[in-house]
Amino acid sequence: MKHHALEQLQIVAEVDQDYPRRAMSRNERLRRWAELLEQNADRRLATLHQTEYQPATERAAMRSNSSPISVAFEDPVLRAAGLENDSYGEAKRFFELTDHQLHRVICYCHFGATVSAAEAAHQIRKTLSERQRGMFIRLRVMFDR
Repeated sequence: MKHHALEQLQIVAEVDQDYPRRAMSRNERLRRWAELLEQNADRRLATLHQTEYQPATERAAMRSNSSPISVAFEDPVLRAAGLENDSYGEAKRFFELTDHQLHRVICYCHFGATVSAAEAAHQIRKTLSERQRGMFIRLRVMFDR
């Protein structure tokens, strides 16, 4: 697949930026992300350094090439559903995750410089199952945001 800047495409085609996005539920988006990671489970992906200690604005802008988030951003289905880039803040917004939940997937302090795609997928699936647990887990998630 060849990538072009929007300006380049507008020269040769009419680009409709208001094309309706496919609506996906939070769980569908998270499941899709986990499935994408599991397709190449042994792949080593970059982590983000000390996400919990960064000011919110800096944390939101954090990104790394070949991170679990960039795997999601490479997917045309997730981009069509509204994933705008591969930053920490965008992943948090798009996947509706708390800082604590995203920290478990992407932070250096848990895995070192890299994390296996399988482990990142496992952490995402744990987040999916949290929603189905009891009231205390849901309260913790609410207050963690």
